[in-house]
Amino acid sequence: MAADEHGAPITLDIDGVEARVTSPEKVFFPKRGETKLDLVEYYLAVAEPFMRVVGGRPLLLERYPDGARGKSFFQKRVPKGAPDWLRTTEVSTPNGTTSNALIAHDMAHIVWAVNMGCLGFHVWPYRAADPAHADELRIDLDPQPGTGFDDVRAAALEVNAVLDELGIVAWPKTSGSKGIHIYVRLEPRWDSYQVRYAAVALAREMQRRRPDLLTCEWWKEERGERIFVDFNQNAPHKTVFGTWCVRPRVGGQVSMPITWDEVDSVEPEDITLATVPGLLADRGDPWATLDDDLQSLEPLLEWHERDWADGMLDAPWPPVYPKQPNEPPRVSPSRAKKD
Repeated sequence: MAADEHGAPITLDIDGVEARVTSPEKVFFPKRGETKLDLVEYYLAVAEPFMRVVGGRPLLLERYPDGARGKSFFQKRVPKGAPDWLRTTEVSTPNGTTSNALIAHDMAHIVWAVNMGCLGFHVWPYRAADPAHADELRIDLDPQPGTGFDDVRAAALEVNAVLDELGIVAWPKTSGSKGIHIYVRLEPRWDSYQVRYAAVALAREMQRRRPDLLTCEWWKEERGERIFVDFNQNAPHKTVFGTWCVRPRVGGQVSMPITWDEVDSVEPEDITLATVPGLLADRGDPWATLDDDLQSLEPLLEWHERDWADGMLDAPWPPVYPKQPNEPPRVSPSRAKKD
């Protein structure tokens, strides 16, 4: 196929930076036919709230050069030959390997990534300028087989009630798929290990209070038909799918902030790059005051200390991480019984 069948390259002036978009008419989302340029225009339409949440953070790029139905790969390193105006930062993997990751410095950086076929931005929980402190607690409510989105809605409201009891302000968003993410914007005082401890303590408390609805069990065989509170999304070096970002799905669903009042009525499949700019224009940004009152982890860390004082071990870590202090055997219960 000739290159010009996808349209001649165009150059956009984004706050004084020239960002090139090649093959602007290439279809990225086949359900409605949105193109690469449509995706660029989407991000420019939500630029202010997007940068409020994602700006200044390292990004892991999920690339689909041929669109949402094509082959994909994750890219942590900015490739050779990238424009010299791109800002990058060194990030690490759990085993200590380092790479040069893109920073969400401004919208020109985002357009550059979209031009590379990025259909998913996975965001670090710290700012590139302060990698020692994770300033977000990210609660991922993950539906298990046998559950539906109504269960996710109920789970989200239960979690918010417990956080409200502790005086912690939290912010919900759709995941862009089947779940809900809840964010707590933190004072920059704690590292990722401490944030994960807080997430584990919260997950365990949620299972104690609503064992019929919520589970903190890491092993799938123990979760049952419940919503899993995925505490390991807060493990060091772990990224989460970005707020306001478009999923690599044929319908272009968006991980969009919502209010707590909207949790019971939101329909995630209807939140797409075609509908979100209009929603933003009509109702504003539900997370506009996200940074006005940074939160403390202390109440959740007190629960963590209580659990450890009661003899509880740490929760299991993902297999890519080195063995951690106070971690139980990293083997599923059925396998351990068999062995």
